[in-house]
Amino acid sequence: MTPTTILAIIIIYFGILIFISRVVSKKDSSNDTFFKANKNSKWYLVAFGMIGTALSGVTFISVPGEVGAPTGEQFKYFQFILGNALGFIIIAKVLLPLYYRLNLTSIYGYIEGRLGYYSYKTSAGIFLISRTIGSAFRLYLVVIVLQRYVFDDFGVPFWATVLISLLLIFAYTYKGGLKTIIITDTLQTLFLVSSVFFTIYFICDSLNLSLPEAFETVKNSNYSKIFFFEDFIGSRFHFVKQILGGMFVTIAMVGLDQDLMQKNLSCKNIGEAQKNMFTFTGIFVVINLFFLGVGALLYIYANNNGIAVPNDMGKPRTDLLFPEIAFNYLTIVPAVIFLLGLTAATFATTDSALTALTTSFCVDFLGMDKAENLANKNNVRNRHLVHVAFSLLMFVVIIIFNSLNDKSVVSMIFRIASYTYGPLLGLYSFGLFMKNHAVKDKLVPFICLASPLLTLALSLNSQAVFGNYVFDNELIIVNGLITFVLLLCISRKAERVLG
Repeated sequence: MTPTTILAIIIIYFGILIFISRVVSKKDSSNDTFFKANKNSKWYLVAFGMIGTALSGVTFISVPGEVGAPTGEQFKYFQFILGNALGFIIIAKVLLPLYYRLNLTSIYGYIEGRLGYYSYKTSAGIFLISRTIGSAFRLYLVVIVLQRYVFDDFGVPFWATVLISLLLIFAYTYKGGLKTIIITDTLQTLFLVSSVFFTIYFICDSLNLSLPEAFETVKNSNYSKIFFFEDFIGSRFHFVKQILGGMFVTIAMVGLDQDLMQKNLSCKNIGEAQKNMFTFTGIFVVINLFFLGVGALLYIYANNNGIAVPNDMGKPRTDLLFPEIAFNYLTIVPAVIFLLGLTAATFATTDSALTALTTSFCVDFLGMDKAENLANKNNVRNRHLVHVAFSLLMFVVIIIFNSLNDKSVVSMIFRIASYTYGPLLGLYSFGLFMKNHAVKDKLVPFICLASPLLTLALSLNSQAVFGNYVFDNELIIVNGLITFVLLLCISRKAERVLG
């Protein structure tokens, strides 16, 4: 597929999204629409659309690529997904009822009532930093693919590709916000899910395999091992580490994250929100299993056709195998389907993140939901300015990532960003389980700074301290536990408070 064809498809794709945005926000572009979609979202649309938000472009290209990685990952990621499912259930049964009972616009309002002003601002600040870095990183990795296979041919510099991507996202989100995203993400998730199934079909057809034969081929290949019970101390892949890590990462990075929770809070009531979460969980587990299946089939196809994993700066890049095969070896139809899936996965994540960042800043730092500020005529204009500011901030962060030009450094930055959710886990755990304790509020920001630093130091020295023990995603539990213990140290018994 030629770069011109790819560019034409992208233009048509965003034309559709901008048209939907105009229709949805034509009658109402108020802050209530932007922040909460007027609390009138259909639970089934939210459930389906959340798939696109949860599965970023990184998942779309990296999960299949890791199946055949030299480290022997195979289907080990599915263990993590099962942990995710447990985390989603806990969110639905514990956190969602809390948020609905308090009628929150920003979920960090709970921390203000429970722990205090400085704790509240700290938790909201953690989200803003973490989501900005994480979303910028996800968009960065996919822009690299678009740059390599499309915009390099037109002589467009990398910074311009990033700017164009963010301008397109801004164009269809700045008015309708969450109400627009509920609709556009549903459409984008449809493209995403369809691309997975159609990709499996086209690769099977290229390999002359029926779907049952493809299942057996994957099952009998060297790529399909799911459960790893060997070497609990030294292996990152061990079942217990993956399950616990998956569960607590989900609780922290979904249940305590304004982005995904904002969609849940747009449902009419807690019953519909829980139906949304349970439905989403089932779809999420199944679709990730199919992503892993795509990965195994891609490596089988590559081996049969003598296709090497693409290199970048002399190092193999497994996350480029999927686009390499889709654009250069399959016919135009599967290439178009891959492009639509990748675009949908990327922009469904980024548009949702920009909306959540804008919401959090407007509510948590500008107080736009406060009774005394609701009548301010400049609220909508100020919201637009905040939306522009976060778009520009994400642009700057992506340019910094690119200037580092070191994949290991960038990966570490992304991992450190995930560490910041550990303090959120500790804050909410303390609020929920220590209801007869109040903290010295002004010290909380220092604890939330110290906790991830201590966790990072522990991770870097874990083999020396714990007898060759290697941490993986379960490190977030340690992070949250450190925060919890430090909060306990600065607390005192008090009357039962909110939460």
